[in-house]
Amino acid sequence: MENAAIHRIKSISEFHKLRGLPRPEHPLVSLVNYSDIEHTAEHNEISWIQDFYTIGLKRDVCGKFRYGQQEYDFDEGLMSFIGPGQVFSIQIISNEQTYNPSGWLLLVHPDFLWGSPLAKAIKKYDFFGYAVNESLFLSEKEEDAIVEIMQNIKQEYHNNIDKFSQRIMISQIELLLNFSERFYNRQFITRQITNHQVLEKLENWLEDYFQSDQVTLRGLPTVQEVSKELHMSANYLTTLLKSLTGQSTKEHIHRKLLEKAKVKLSTSSLSVSEIAYGLGFEHPQSFNKLFKAKTQMTPLEFRRSFS
Repeated sequence: MENAAIHRIKSISEFHKLRGLPRPEHPLVSLVNYSDIEHTAEHNEISWIQDFYTIGLKRDVCGKFRYGQQEYDFDEGLMSFIGPGQVFSIQIISNEQTYNPSGWLLLVHPDFLWGSPLAKAIKKYDFFGYAVNESLFLSEKEEDAIVEIMQNIKQEYHNNIDKFSQRIMISQIELLLNFSERFYNRQFITRQITNHQVLEKLENWLEDYFQSDQVTLRGLPTVQEVSKELHMSANYLTTLLKSLTGQSTKEHIHRKLLEKAKVKLSTSSLSVSEIAYGLGFEHPQSFNKLFKAKTQMTPLEFRRSFS
């Protein structure tokens, strides 16, 4: 999949044509029955970029879905969110005789939102983009709520279009996104055991990193490096950590840094500059600035408090 060709789909009409679907009833918004989509073997060798938003609710899809650098299995009631310009690929793994996927894809072109508050607000939803995150798993009740909203959108563009149609559909799209955000938050809570395991892995990884010579050779770890080590996106990790601890990934890195710095300042005779270099700072001034911002004391003031 890493060397797969990349195909750009510029419009919803083009998507319908490529997937063997009838022409869309509306050029900028469409609800597609997932069981009607054609997926051939050659599609497994292609990565896609779409110029529109896709909100998917897919069941019984046997395969792999890669979005940016994240990969996960399709499963029952799984929702996925793809933003414009993002690279993704789908690899179907199934016996054609038993392959019977179902669900819905809601396609929304950004032009449909033009001039509405949602055109800007949609960017605040972390589940679009490589921020992503793990997929959203739904209870039966939650799934029914999502499908009902999707069907309301379809019914609206299926009816005769009038001056209220776009406004009503956009309000339904926003409602769907807000429900999805609520369900993601619920997912964080209900997966506390798994989430706390992630927190433990983060603590162990940071401890090993600061104990080794990696911090001296490579400097402070970045949020991207940490999230890659934990096999999740940077935004998803930060969202998860904030739900558990109230702190972002960057704040966790700084907390571990300060913990190590305080030990060295209070138990060793190393100079502040030596400690700064040992913790990956090219310039001691940067270390001093960060230390004071987080503790309200300079490193020397902290050291003197132990005299």
